[in-house]
Amino acid sequence: MAAPNDGYGQYPPQEYGEQPQAPYTDDPSQPYGNPSSPPPPSALAADHGRKKKRAYAAGAFEVAAGANAAVGGQLPAGGQFGAPQPAVPAYGGYPQQDVQQPAPYGLPQLGAAPVVGGYQAPEPYYPSAGGVPPPAVGAAGGPGVAGLSAGFAGMNLEGAGAQQQLAQQQQVPAQARVGPLNQLYPTDLINQPFNVSELDLPPPPIILPPNSSVTPSPDANCPSKYIRSTLNAVPTTHSLLKKSKLPFALVIQPYGALHDLDDPVPVVKDQVISRCRRCRSYINPFVVFLDHGHRWRCNMCNLTNDVPQAFDWDAAAQKSVDRWQRHELNHAVVEFVAPQEYMVRPPQPLVYLFLFDVSYTAVSTGLLATSARTILDSLNRIPNADRRTRLGFIAVDSSLHYFAVPKDSDEIAETNMLVVSDLDEPFLPVPQELLVPLTESRTSIETFLTKLPEMFVNNQDNGSCMGSALRAGHKLISPLGGKIVVLSASLPNVGYGKLEVREDKKLLGTSKESGLLQTASSFYKSFAVECSKNQVSIDMFLFSGQYQDVASLSNLPRYTGGQTWFYPGWNAGRAEDAIKFASEFSDYLSSEIGLEAVLRVRATTGLRMSTFYGNFFNRSSDLCAFPAFPRDQCYVVEVAIDENLNKGIVCMQAAVLHTTCNGERRIRVMTLALPTTANLADVYASADQCAITTYFSHKAVERALSNGLESARDLLQSKLTELLQTFRKELAGGSMGGGLQFPSNLRGLPVLFLGLIKNVGLRKSAQIPSDLRSAALCQLSTLPLPLLMQYIYPRLYSLHDMPVNAGIPDPETSQIALPPPLNLSSERFVPYGLYLIDDGQTQFLWVGRDTVPQLLVDVFGVEERTQLHVGKGMVPELDNDFNERVRAVIQKSRDYKSRGVGSIIVPHLYIVREEGEPALKLWAQTLLMEDRADQGMSFQQWMGTLREKVSG
Repeated sequence: MAAPNDGYGQYPPQEYGEQPQAPYTDDPSQPYGNPSSPPPPSALAADHGRKKKRAYAAGAFEVAAGANAAVGGQLPAGGQFGAPQPAVPAYGGYPQQDVQQPAPYGLPQLGAAPVVGGYQAPEPYYPSAGGVPPPAVGAAGGPGVAGLSAGFAGMNLEGAGAQQQLAQQQQVPAQARVGPLNQLYPTDLINQPFNVSELDLPPPPIILPPNSSVTPSPDANCPSKYIRSTLNAVPTTHSLLKKSKLPFALVIQPYGALHDLDDPVPVVKDQVISRCRRCRSYINPFVVFLDHGHRWRCNMCNLTNDVPQAFDWDAAAQKSVDRWQRHELNHAVVEFVAPQEYMVRPPQPLVYLFLFDVSYTAVSTGLLATSARTILDSLNRIPNADRRTRLGFIAVDSSLHYFAVPKDSDEIAETNMLVVSDLDEPFLPVPQELLVPLTESRTSIETFLTKLPEMFVNNQDNGSCMGSALRAGHKLISPLGGKIVVLSASLPNVGYGKLEVREDKKLLGTSKESGLLQTASSFYKSFAVECSKNQVSIDMFLFSGQYQDVASLSNLPRYTGGQTWFYPGWNAGRAEDAIKFASEFSDYLSSEIGLEAVLRVRATTGLRMSTFYGNFFNRSSDLCAFPAFPRDQCYVVEVAIDENLNKGIVCMQAAVLHTTCNGERRIRVMTLALPTTANLADVYASADQCAITTYFSHKAVERALSNGLESARDLLQSKLTELLQTFRKELAGGSMGGGLQFPSNLRGLPVLFLGLIKNVGLRKSAQIPSDLRSAALCQLSTLPLPLLMQYIYPRLYSLHDMPVNAGIPDPETSQIALPPPLNLSSERFVPYGLYLIDDGQTQFLWVGRDTVPQLLVDVFGVEERTQLHVGKGMVPELDNDFNERVRAVIQKSRDYKSRGVGSIIVPHLYIVREEGEPALKLWAQTLLMEDRADQGMSFQQWMGTLREKVSG
C-alpha cells in the first residue's frame, strides 16, 4: 500500500517554509451554547415517499428477444426465443424491481429481407450477421439468471467452502450482524457472455439495519453520484479485507453539475453548525440523540456532545422549529453557510488571469482571435453575482505584454500595452490596473478584447516565455488568489521552465517511452506547489499541432486543482474546431467553481484515509488543498482498516470547505453509511465494479508515471487474476468446471480492465504520440465515474434499425430515448448499417459499405457514398423524421447532465466510411475494445489468458 504522501496527485513533502495560510479554520473555538432545546417529538416525521422511475417492460417491442437481451447475456429459461421469462432474481442481491432490464433487440423474420429502421436491407441477407448476438455458448438448455443460485450445487460449496462460511458466520460479533446483506450470485464469465447493459446497472445496494438513521428520510444516506464505495459491505477486520484482495476506497464527486441550479443541494442557512468536539465530524442522519434530545452521540468517535441552543430555534422568525425537519438530519448531502468564526480572512473574489499565446503559431491558427471572441461573448456568463469578479490579461511570445485596462468613465480611455522583455525577474508595471473589476470596466474590457487580435495580427515571433509569464501572473494575483488560464499553441522555449522537443518516435512503444511521460523540468512541480500555497489554480488549454510537452505542463493543473485540455492539430479555419473550443471554453467560464477549498474525509474509529488521488496538493496526511475546486472532476481516497470494527455500520464523511463564486463561505458535507460484515461472500456480493475500476484507473496512472506503461498494464492484469483466483479458492470451493467463476455484480471487471489496458493512455503501441498519451492519462485520473466508464468502454449504438422509440422524447420524462447499447465488437456490424461509437471525448458515425441509398439521402442528403464528406463534420439538418432522430441520438449521447455529472466537453463527430480513409477507419476501430487491434488482444483471447492464469 502506498505511503500517505506517495500517491499520484500529491507532491512529496518538502520544507518550503511557512505552511500556506488556510482560508478556513476547520476547528473554530466558538463555544456551543448550553443545551436547552425541547425533547424530540415522540413521533418522527412521516416517511417521504419517493417516486419510482418508470421501467420499460422487457417485451416492449413485442418481438422475439435477442440472445444477449437479458442481463448477463443468457437466454430466457429453457433457451427458447420469445418464451415467457421467469422472474429474474436479484442482481448481486438487488430487489428485482430496482433493476431496469435492457430492452431486447428485435429479431428479423426469417425468409424475407428485413425492414431495418425503415430501410430495406440489400440482398443477400444473413440473419446471423444482423447485429443480433448469437446464442450464448451452453445457454440453450442451461439456466437463465434465475438458475444462477442453483449453480452453487455444482461448485463444491457443500464441502470445505460451506463449512468455512458457516464458521465465519458463527464468529461474527452479535452487534455486527445486520441481517441478510447482498446475496452472492456466481456466474460463468466464459459461458455466459458479458452484455454492455450491465455497466448501466446501479451499484449493489447499501443494506443498513432498520432505524439506522434518526429520520426515515429516503435521502439519509449519500447517493452514489456523490460518493461510491468500492465495497458496500465493509469487512470487520484488516485481515478479511486483505484476504479478499479487493480494494477499499471511496470515489468522491462533490458536485453533480457545473451549475447549482442543475443539481440543487439542501442549504442550511442559519449558520448553526453542530460538530463533534473530538473528531470534528458534522452532525448527520446517523448520530444518536440522548438525554431527551439535549445531547447527541457522534457516529464516528462515540463522544457525547451538547446540542447547540439554536438548533431548535429560528432566530429570524423568533420561534421554535421542528428539529426533525432540519436538512442535516434528513439529507446525507447538505451545504452549510459558514459563520464568521470559520474564516481567517474575508472571502476572496473570483479572479481570472488570462495568459494568451500570441506567437506566430497561435495567431495563424486563429487561437488568439477565437479565445478573445469567446471571452467577449461569455462576459455575461462569468459568475459575478457579488460584482467583485476581476479579470486580467497578459499576452506572451518571447516577451511579456501587460494590459492596463481602465475603468469605464465618461472619458474614453485607451487600454495601455506595457511590454517587459526581462524574463528573469519580470516586474509588474502599474499592478493596480492589471486586475480590473468586470462590473466597473465592462466597456473597456469589451473594447480591449475586440482589438486584441488586431494588435498581433502580423506577429512573426515564434518564441514562448510561458514559464516566465506564469511567474509574473502568480506574482500579480497571489495577494488575492484565483485562476490563471493558459491558452497556448507553442512549446515554452525561452525563459523560466524552458522546454525542448523530447519526442523521439524510436522510443514509442519501448521501455524508454515512460521517460517521455514524466516532467522534463522541476520548475513545473515546484512552481505548482508555490501556487497552491497562495490559492492560485492553473488551467491549461493546449492547442499545438507540434510537440508541446503535455507531460510537463500538466503538472501545473495537477497540483493546483486545475485541468489540462488538449486540442491536437486545432485550427479555427475548420468550423468544427472553432465551434468545439468556443462552446467548451464558454461553459468553462460559466462554471460555478469553488475557491480556496480544502477537502477532509473523516470516518468511524478504526478506519483511516490512507492515500488520496486526484488533482490537488496534499497539504497534510488527511487534508487536500484546492486553490479552485472544479465541478467536473472526481477524487479517490483509499481507506485502511486499522482496528477491528465491532459496529453494525460504519460511517465516512467528506467535507469541502470553500468560498462560492459569489463570495459566500460554504461547507458541503456528504455522509455515507455502510454495513459491516465478517463474511467474505458478503464483501464480494457488495463490491462495486465501476468504483473498483475507477480506483485502479488512478492506480494505473500513478504506476505508469512512476514505473512505466508496461508496469501499469501488468498491475491491472495481475490484480484481476488475483481477484479471480481468490474467488475461486475462497468462495467457489476451488472448482472451475469448464468456465471462470465470478460474482454477477463484478462481471464487468474483465472487460473494463481490458478497456483500461487498451485505452490510449496505457495501450501498448508505437503509434501514440507522447502528448496524446499524457493528455489521456490526465483524463483517466480526473473524469467523473460515469464519463470514465464510457472513456474506458465506449458506447456503440446501431442507428439504422433503432427501436421505434429511440431518438424521440419519452412522453413522460421528455428525455430522448437512446437505442440499446451494443458490445464493442465488429461482429455486431452489418455492411449496410449505420452506427455511432462514442467514448465521451470523440464520436464516430460509421457508414457501412453497403448502406442503402435511401438512408444516405435521409441522414446526409447525398445519394452516393462517394459524395459523403468524411472526417470531422456534423449531420446536416434535413426535413425528415429519421434525420431528426439520428441527430437527437448523437446529441443525447453527449448529455452529461442526465448522468449526474458536470462536463464542458463537446465531442468531435467524425464521419467514417467503411471503405474510406484507412487511418480514420483504424482509429474508430481501436474503440472496439472486444476486437484485436494494434498490439492488444481480443476479449476472447483476454478471457482465455485469464482462465489459464487462474487455473495454472
